[in-house]
Amino acid sequence: MGEEPTGDVLAQGLVEAVIEREGGYVDHPADRGGPTRFGITEAVARQHGYVGAMRVFPRGEAVDIYKRLFWLRPKFDDIALRLPRIAAELFDTGVNMGPAVAVTFLQRALTALNRNGKDYDDLTPDGKVGPKTLAALDAYLAVRGRQGGETVLLRALEALQGERYLRLAERRPANEAFLYGWLANRLGQLG
Repeated sequence: MGEEPTGDVLAQGLVEAVIEREGGYVDHPADRGGPTRFGITEAVARQHGYVGAMRVFPRGEAVDIYKRLFWLRPKFDDIALRLPRIAAELFDTGVNMGPAVAVTFLQRALTALNRNGKDYDDLTPDGKVGPKTLAALDAYLAVRGRQGGETVLLRALEALQGERYLRLAERRPANEAFLYGWLANRLGQLG
């Protein structure tokens, strides 16, 4: 097995995979996000200066938005330097639920795994990767090891993600239209 890709190579591969999975133009009546193309909502496209019809939203603009908003801004590139698979999971979760939700999952999991503060301080789940989150991740890896620690952390992140999908479907029955796909296509893809 070769080395895992990091940085730009990893980000490019993740963006390409998301675009492939999200597909082209979609305007599902049960989706509160409205029309999307390549998984980018019309609202996000407009916030970033796109004024045309979503049916022809350019792929290149989608790539730029994914890299900027869902990789660099939430600092998943900093996570990738330590654990590329965790960064990939956070990116994918962030695309589907928002980067702050993905980071909150990481912070909650790290806090729950710190053995009541014995290994490192609890984190405030604020949805932002900063020095404290990175220090907790480093301390977690020092105690648990890279391979085993990464696997357990990945499982914790997926458990939180799966629970949120179920809750979304329970709270809004229209989301049941998406639940199977969320569980089939978003969980267990990296493990």
